[in-house]
Amino acid sequence: MSGTAPSYAHLRMAADAHDRAALRRADDAWLEARWADPATRVLVVSGTRIRPVDGRVDWISPAQAPDGLRVLLGEWQDRAWFAVVTDAAVSKQGQGWVPLRGLLPALADDALAYAPLVFHALGLAEWLFATRFCPRCAGALEPRRSGHELVCTQCGKPQFPRTDPAVIMVVASGEPGSEDERCLLGRQAIWPEGRFSTLAGFCEPGETLEDAVRREVLEETGVRVGDVEYFGNQPWPLPASLMLGFVGRATSTEIEVDHDELEDARWFTRAEMREQAEAGTLVLPGGVSISRSLVEHWYGGALPGQW
Repeated sequence: MSGTAPSYAHLRMAADAHDRAALRRADDAWLEARWADPATRVLVVSGTRIRPVDGRVDWISPAQAPDGLRVLLGEWQDRAWFAVVTDAAVSKQGQGWVPLRGLLPALADDALAYAPLVFHALGLAEWLFATRFCPRCAGALEPRRSGHELVCTQCGKPQFPRTDPAVIMVVASGEPGSEDERCLLGRQAIWPEGRFSTLAGFCEPGETLEDAVRREVLEETGVRVGDVEYFGNQPWPLPASLMLGFVGRATSTEIEVDHDELEDARWFTRAEMREQAEAGTLVLPGGVSISRSLVEHWYGGALPGQW
């Protein structure tokens, strides 16, 4: 199908990324000066949750910020940006606190510019929340370098934030660009009726990304994949992933669903996808996700409806 390539929202969310100012994380004098600047902006995170105002991220001044761990996010638009991570109990005492997933549907286009800062803040908050004790000796951990390092108070071993590589893929079968070409989508049992998405899974130790694509598709649907082509990536701190997108070419088409992973998997032609999306019987991933970008990349243009 011909058409103009869509402007992928997952790329807009990463556009104009902030300078992370890594060399300033241990510069106490610089940090204090930036914190004293009323132009500095701060995001308050309670455990792993934030409290948006009118559906948007609420950036406040340092003078308005509560006590907590100050996390330097970096510099952007000629000002410094921080997060203050407070105890998780704070969000349990008030209403309106949401995890990142709860904020994504409310992100308006003018808020997408803040996405790299929000992803940075909540990704670190998730790591700090989950990393309570030293994995070597179970000693207590102390934050260093503006929240980007944890050091054991007993054995001195440092800990750094981890990101898990996950592959996400649209798999196609048939002559590329032909009317008969199909793409493979799956659905989980907990999803509302009609919701389908691209397949995805985590890369295992010692495995290439391309082989992870082939293994995950085979395990979940029984479909074998040959050629695998890189598409793009998206930070996805839910809680700590990097989504690496691929386009795979199927070498078999018979589907045998692993019902421990999926409820259903189906092949869709472009005509079927468009007709069902317009009718609302097929509900595709949200516009801010690389999953949506992969589907529209294969389809060749924008599609109606989303989660």
